[in-house]
Amino acid sequence: MSADDGPRPPDDSAGDGEQRGETGPLRRVVTATGGPLLVLRETALSVGAVVAIGALLFAISGVWPPMVAVESGSMEPHMHRGDLVFITDNGRFAPDAAYDGTGVVTRETAQETGYWKFGAHGSVIVYDNPSEPGPPVIHRAQFWVEDGENWYDRANPDYISSSGCDEMPNCPAPNAGFVTKGDANAQYDQVNSISDEPVKPEWIVGVARVRIPYLGWVRLGVSGVVLDASPVVVESPEPVAWPVGSGPEPASGAAGS
Repeated sequence: MSADDGPRPPDDSAGDGEQRGETGPLRRVVTATGGPLLVLRETALSVGAVVAIGALLFAISGVWPPMVAVESGSMEPHMHRGDLVFITDNGRFAPDAAYDGTGVVTRETAQETGYWKFGAHGSVIVYDNPSEPGPPVIHRAQFWVEDGENWYDRANPDYISSSGCDEMPNCPAPNAGFVTKGDANAQYDQVNSISDEPVKPEWIVGVARVRIPYLGWVRLGVSGVVLDASPVVVESPEPVAWPVGSGPEPASGAAGS
């Protein structure tokens, strides 16, 4: 009998392969209990969770970013500086009272239909005039005007500072759109120069749906907005909302509208 005819040890090559697979790179990351691999795993899980939540919010809202941080006190007492506001595309969840397919219920119409949002009648919208610098504005839609309309008689006399259309900015209306106003502001946006024109539907970034108190301070801090509790001059013509997920744009003067 030759030496080759003797008993041979069992073939462990398959087991060795399985054992090597168990200690592969992915396995080591999954089973890590400390060190850089643990940090890598936890970071990947956190990023994945953020991406999943962002995708869900986008699917619901139809806009990106789906949240804005309120920068000033122009919507007090119904929205406060530092609040985070969830918005949706104006075509989503539109009530029957919305004006002509815009998804926006004006304060004028809401007073007749009873539509109530954020402590008052009418939709709160986020709009961004592409011809004006600065971040978007989050204010309430008051009423709709037609191109060339004399809207002086429809205006609340408390929110204008003139005795006739010829003395009032944007009257007659230079274009069709919404007249808007911050709840805490003394005048319409189209009177105090926050908006140089009535708000066109294509300027509307979204309609405010849910307010989350204080959570927007984080976003404002990252954007470099000064975080203080000093009184807000509500007549100031500066915009009021930073989109979450985008950086600040150049603007002059103090924030707050």
